[in-house]
Amino acid sequence: MHALTFSRFGASDVLEYIEIPNPTPKPDEIVLEMRAIGLNFADVYRRRGDYHLKGTPPYIAGYEGAGVVKASNTAEFAIGDRVVFTDVPFANAELVAVPLAHAIPLPDDISFETASALILQGLTAQYLASDSHLTKQGETALVHAAAGGVGQLLVQIARLQGARVLGLVSSAEKKKAALEAGAEDVFLYSENWVERAKQATAGCGVDVVYESIGSTLMESFAATRDCGHVVFYGFAGGNPPHIDPRFLMDSSKTLSGGDLWSYITTKEERVRRANLLFQWFREGKLRLAAPTTFALKDGAKAHDFLESRKSTGKIVLIP
Repeated sequence: MHALTFSRFGASDVLEYIEIPNPTPKPDEIVLEMRAIGLNFADVYRRRGDYHLKGTPPYIAGYEGAGVVKASNTAEFAIGDRVVFTDVPFANAELVAVPLAHAIPLPDDISFETASALILQGLTAQYLASDSHLTKQGETALVHAAAGGVGQLLVQIARLQGARVLGLVSSAEKKKAALEAGAEDVFLYSENWVERAKQATAGCGVDVVYESIGSTLMESFAATRDCGHVVFYGFAGGNPPHIDPRFLMDSSKTLSGGDLWSYITTKEERVRRANLLFQWFREGKLRLAAPTTFALKDGAKAHDFLESRKSTGKIVLIP
């Protein structure tokens, strides 16, 4: 099979599309013939060397995707069944071995591209708005990167749960996308967005900020009301500053981080949450912009596009 690999860390030019051996499934795994693969900033972090990687080169990034069962030794899945997964390594390949505990049956009315665009970012937005901080009626939430894949879904889920949502984006084009997702107002990073957020809340500050940029962490605190909450879940714009706990004490503000897999610890929970996302999508409660697609062999171009911050919504690789 062919896979998108890298044998050293660096810019997108370290990526190579090469032929490697097919995966050998364990007894508790199925093999999928991939039809669509989600690209995430985590893949960029792995390519750069920001994350610890196990094993030896060539490394294969990618942790989510959808396809059809190519090989199965279990009665749970038959050859040809449609499956979506996330949190499974080596997804940037034509064939992927998927543990049964991570295999989510994919309904016929959800396309492979939609599933790959929705599953990880949808589950992430869902836990951020439900577990990290439960957004509710009467609250105002400020969402960083509100035109991104997670951002657009987080805006919509927070609104579904009754919150008023403000967004932050880097361009006028992205502002339009965030507004279409349901943000009440959207600010540009190039303007004094802290002051704009305070003005939008009668000078008090927002109840919660969903912070995914990292380098803007202190500004997020400034935009938050006393006793408010900053949820840190990414550092797309650079590492965050260190926080002195005495700073939190002085303003009674809360900083929390989180990891999706702390909340999804069983297959049953994984399937339940995925099916809720699919249901919201069917009912039109979650709108998903058509993903931007690249051939898997052109993965370097996809990485460049993601890092350019010009993308809105999801990027999907097609084997």
